[in-house]
Amino acid sequence: MSTEPSFHIGALPIFGRTILSPMDGFSDQPFRSLARRLGSAISYTEFVNALDVLNGHPHLERRLTFLAAERPVAFQLFDDDPERLLQAALKLRAHEPDSIDINMGCSVRCVSGRGAGAGLLREPAKIAQIFHSLTSALDLPITGKIRIGWDEDSLNHTEIAKIIEDNGGAAIAVHGRTKSQAYRGQANWDAIAEVKAAVKIPVIGNGDVRLVADIGRMREHTGCDAVMIGRGAIGNPWIFAGQDRHEVSEAQVREMVLAHLQAMQSFYGAELGLVLFRKHAARYISPYGLNEAERALLLTSQTAEDFARVLDELAMHSTLA
Repeated sequence: MSTEPSFHIGALPIFGRTILSPMDGFSDQPFRSLARRLGSAISYTEFVNALDVLNGHPHLERRLTFLAAERPVAFQLFDDDPERLLQAALKLRAHEPDSIDINMGCSVRCVSGRGAGAGLLREPAKIAQIFHSLTSALDLPITGKIRIGWDEDSLNHTEIAKIIEDNGGAAIAVHGRTKSQAYRGQANWDAIAEVKAAVKIPVIGNGDVRLVADIGRMREHTGCDAVMIGRGAIGNPWIFAGQDRHEVSEAQVREMVLAHLQAMQSFYGAELGLVLFRKHAARYISPYGLNEAERALLLTSQTAEDFARVLDELAMHSTLA
């Protein structure tokens, strides 16, 4: 790793140009740590509801737990109320994150429909209030993750980016899709380039990065400071080490799968860790030519030992798709 930072978010030095995207249900401590070891430059938590912070949700501490080796760590918050976001951010400051990120990109109805997540894109003045109050009150970088608009008729990515910058935001991540698109269609990299041209703070591009070559293509196309990878990293965290999945040996896959499973069980407990790992396991094994019965046999294993045994038995007979 270079001794010179790739760029800075506020005063925070960032080493590297690829970042694991915050993903609900995926970017937990075990997966973040794994991605960080492979080269992800920032560890974003799964998004946290400001209401849960203020009311003390029982699962909150698990979402906020991180290892020192994960730093820099960004806590991601969502809400539709500026005052709640401020109070939640002030409360989270005690956990000593390196930055706090405001989610303005979640498209799921229960979040965006209440005006949080991507719903904030419809209220630029509220975004200005959020960033002004948080950057005035906290002594760490405040960043934002956005989509390019609510729908194709209301693209306002450059307006929102300038508002974030003008109100003290230290960086902005841009998913090149609208709320209405969700994860369908093609990401608009031109829009990411427009944001990069409109602001002086770092811009992180996100959307349709599935291969190592896509990282370079996005950076060349948009000029972005770093590339955020979400779905393309599930089942292939090696992308942060510059490897496409077909370049990873079966022995490496086995080692990673079992290490990831062990980390999940250490973090969540043996039973829950195995259950939650299944969604990762399904992606790890997707390149192999397993039929539905074989997949089901592996993914319904009841212990880590059974999982490893079935994995080895299936690997002996599998063929790369």
